[in-house]
Amino acid sequence: MDITKRFDRLLGIYFYLQSKPLVKAQDLADKYEVSLRTIYRDIKSLEQAGIPISGEAGYGYSLMNTYKIQPMNFTEQEALSFGVAEKLMQHYLDKEMGTHFSNALVKMKSVLRFSDKENVADLESKVLINKQKNFLNENVPAALAMLFESMVKKKQIHLTYKSVESNLQERNIEVVGVYQEGQFWYFLAYCHLRKEVRQFRLDRIEHIRLTDLRYTQSLKPLHEYLEEQKKAEVIISVRILVKKSIARYLHWERQYYGFVREVEKGDSVEMHFQTSNLEHFARWFLMFSDESIILEPEELKLKVKSVLEGALKNLK
Repeated sequence: MDITKRFDRLLGIYFYLQSKPLVKAQDLADKYEVSLRTIYRDIKSLEQAGIPISGEAGYGYSLMNTYKIQPMNFTEQEALSFGVAEKLMQHYLDKEMGTHFSNALVKMKSVLRFSDKENVADLESKVLINKQKNFLNENVPAALAMLFESMVKKKQIHLTYKSVESNLQERNIEVVGVYQEGQFWYFLAYCHLRKEVRQFRLDRIEHIRLTDLRYTQSLKPLHEYLEEQKKAEVIISVRILVKKSIARYLHWERQYYGFVREVEKGDSVEMHFQTSNLEHFARWFLMFSDESIILEPEELKLKVKSVLEGALKNLK
């Protein structure tokens, strides 16, 4: 047995327990890539070392809330991650959440060794991430922060929301969870107007405020709703043949259209996709259709033909 590796894992488990109110053994097993039996032995070892752990197998573990020790110094690699993390969060979070994160990071940087502070400052000047237009809602800079606050306080949010048809609608919602996919932030919420859980996009919020109304629904975890949505989708297999000279340009976007795999066929590449929206796929395909062939399905050919006929009509 690698004693050093086990010691590092025991120490990691301790700090993981200190960072969360409740930790499941399976989560620890997944994190450290070991068996559940190994985690049970590790927990027992920590208890024998005098660390007050409550809970049991099958439920979860937690530390007594009054038990704390001073944090260890950050390693050089951990310290350097702060510089990159701040740049990323400035890109992925809206203005208010970004400010909160930056303030928290300043406090964490304050405990770094002087040499690590110099390295982090030097790295920050060498990392640039360009914020994409419409990725966040710049007109409502506190939107993301308010969604998080709503979930923590279990209080409803009042939205003025722009639909796909650009109609403004007011509605009260109970937020299930927030997730980022492709070019946008999305959130699922129970909508009191529609009486069901609906998907919303952050950049379509026109106005948002936290109300004093409590949640009324028993909401499931976010991942369960997303899994249900995925199961309900009608998935269509697509195969296209793309010239190698143009295929390399598809790498940047193809994952957003359900890319599965590719196979070289002479001077071309056969690409396989799984999509639930042929209309969406057809319009993307048109960008390189002069160098590509649709192998299947026939319905996709009809979609592309329909879009082209509409375009030609408009040109006339």
